[in-house]
Amino acid sequence: MVIAIGFEGSANKLGVGIIKDGIVLSNPRDTYITPPGQGFLPRDTAKHHQAVALDVLHKALEEAKLCPEDIDVVCYTKGPGMGAPLVSSALVARTVAQLWNKPIVAVNHCIGHIEMGRLVTGAVNPTVLYVSGGNTQVIAYLQKRYRIFGETIDIAVGNCLDRFARVLKLSNDPSPGYNIEQLAKKGTKFLELPYAVKGMDVSFSGLLSYIEEKAPDLMERGEYTAEDLCFSLQETVFAMLIEITERAMAHCGSQEVLIVGGVGCNERLQEMMAIMAKERGATLYATDERFCIDNGAMIAQAGALMYQSGQTTPLEQTTCTQRFRTDEVEVTWRD
Repeated sequence: MVIAIGFEGSANKLGVGIIKDGIVLSNPRDTYITPPGQGFLPRDTAKHHQAVALDVLHKALEEAKLCPEDIDVVCYTKGPGMGAPLVSSALVARTVAQLWNKPIVAVNHCIGHIEMGRLVTGAVNPTVLYVSGGNTQVIAYLQKRYRIFGETIDIAVGNCLDRFARVLKLSNDPSPGYNIEQLAKKGTKFLELPYAVKGMDVSFSGLLSYIEEKAPDLMERGEYTAEDLCFSLQETVFAMLIEITERAMAHCGSQEVLIVGGVGCNERLQEMMAIMAKERGATLYATDERFCIDNGAMIAQAGALMYQSGQTTPLEQTTCTQRFRTDEVEVTWRD
């Protein structure tokens, strides 16, 4: 019976989660929210993480009704992510591991999402669409690795949505992507946008430049509303993602598809993926905002699996890597 604590701080959320044999005991997080029209800078985000880390840690222990002696292993996000926030949360994890005299495990952020998704939904061996602010990948498991079948060749889908939210001066509370989703539900008029699928990969930067340039004039002339533009953007980028996911499923002969990552909370994306899955006789698995948005429990879950399979990280190797690819990790805990 392993009790693992996980520290996640790769972007604008600082999360600390505790997992006991696949049961989430606590999972508090604190989000750094910037004014409308602004993104979050690494230095400011790191300062936020440093300011709230102790409070979130105390909350995690209180909610789980545990003390440091009960914890078996400390897990933290090694990468990918933003450098300064990653370092801030890793520093907390290293300090805690030494103070409590516990082993430490460095976790790949993407694999944290996948393992949390598998745990919560019960998916066994799904094709995974991983969509967030910093990552867009289609992944399948084979021979001890999570293999990347397709990915974005420029910006992530979440980044694309967030940057258009800045054009519209939408609030960053709770997140720009969520606010785009709410506007898109009211949109009715579709604007044709560049559709860039290149084999198994997607490209969002040209589409974003196009809609950023056109949006002010289209809204000023009254041809399209902000709701229409959000609707058009979502429909186009999600169609691209579903196309490459379906192609990966066909290649793998997969009958399960799992959506993970912050953008995975989007109800329209889940709805579109469900239609595709139904047509293929496949099953869609997805989670809600508790687990698809960055959180500490997903790092604890992946770290616990690594620890149980014999993996720990020597203290001198508990570094951070901004570009830490999903397929670099040997998956020792799966057949």
